[in-house]
Amino acid sequence: LLGSWVSVAGCKRVLDIGTGTGMIALMLAQKTPAYITALEIDHASFEQATENVSGSSYKNQINVVNKAFQEYWRASKEKFDLIVSNPPYFVDSLKSNDTTRSTARHADALPFNELIEGVNGILSEGGKFCVILPKKEAEFFCKLAEQKNLYLSKLLRVRNSPDKEEDKRHIMQFEFGKHHFTEDILHIRTGHPLEYSPEYKQLTMDYYMHF
Repeated sequence: LLGSWVSVAGCKRVLDIGTGTGMIALMLAQKTPAYITALEIDHASFEQATENVSGSSYKNQINVVNKAFQEYWRASKEKFDLIVSNPPYFVDSLKSNDTTRSTARHADALPFNELIEGVNGILSEGGKFCVILPKKEAEFFCKLAEQKNLYLSKLLRVRNSPDKEEDKRHIMQFEFGKHHFTEDILHIRTGHPLEYSPEYKQLTMDYYMHF
C-alpha cells in the first residue's frame, strides 16, 4: 500500500529506509526515473534486496546500502526529495526468537525520534516524507514530527472493510511547515473476506498480475 500510494512527482532522489527485500524501492522505480537509495540494517535482508534489485530492470537505478539509518544520515551530504519508510513500531511487546523478524518489527534499532531527526536532516526543503504505521503509533509519531517542523499534509486511513470502522493503518505524508491537509479512507475488502474492494484494486493494480 505504501509503495502504491506514494506520489513521486518531481522527485530526483529517493530514500527508502528499511527496504527489507527491496519491494518498495522496486515499486517506486517502476513509476519514476529518480535515483533510489534503499537502506537496510539487517545483512540477510540486504543480501536479498541486492539479489532482487540485480535481477530486475532497475539495477542501475537503485543502490542498496547495508547500514543503520542513524549512521547513514549523519554521514550523508545528499538531500532527498522523497523519503519513505515502513518503520519498526513495536515498543513494549515481546520479541520474536527470529532475530531478523524482531529487528524489522521492534523500534529499538530505530526509535521514532531518531527516525524523525534523521529525516529532518536530509529531506530537501520542499521534500516529502511518507510512512505507514498502526493508528496508535501514528498519532504519537505525528506529535514527535511536529516538534521538528514536519507536519502531516496527507493521510490515508486504511480499514479492512466498510463494516469495520477501525483504522488498521495510517499512511502519512509529512512536509516542512503547515500545508493544505487532505484525508481519505481506503477499505481493503468489500465486506466479503475473499473480495478486494474496487478502490484497493485501482490503487495497487500496477503491482498485482491478477488485478
